[in-house]
Amino acid sequence: MGSSGINAEYMGSSGINAEYMGSSGINAEYMGTGSGKFRLHVTCLSFLAQHAKFKVWVKPNGEMSYLYGNHILKAHLGRITENTPAYQGVVVYSMKDIPLGFGVAAKSTQECRKLDPTAITVFNQADVGKYPRG
Repeated sequence: MGSSGINAEYMGSSGINAEYMGSSGINAEYMGTGSGKFRLHVTCLSFLAQHAKFKVWVKPNGEMSYLYGNHILKAHLGRITENTPAYQGVVVYSMKDIPLGFGVAAKSTQECRKLDPTAITVFNQADVGKYPRG
């Protein structure tokens, strides 16, 4: 696959290995490992980041947590695009404007202001942290 698109693997239990390249540029791979996990490999993040309407910036102390697959907590939220609605797709950036992945806003911008520091603000969907996780 080229440098743009989303690679997806589904880890199922049937023992089937299959790969699919759809017209949407999504590369899906089904692997029978029995773990029941679905992983996205983000290869088009720079393209998504350029066109994202809603963005979230993570503080440096929350970057590694996010890259290890965790959701973004209020304590780790640096900035969020004004008027982001709840359950809206967002691109996640470091405070240095480096795209790290994408997710779904758990709360709106207004709700985030009132949250407890341990509350989840963004659900992690996919991130570039596959590399630190190995």
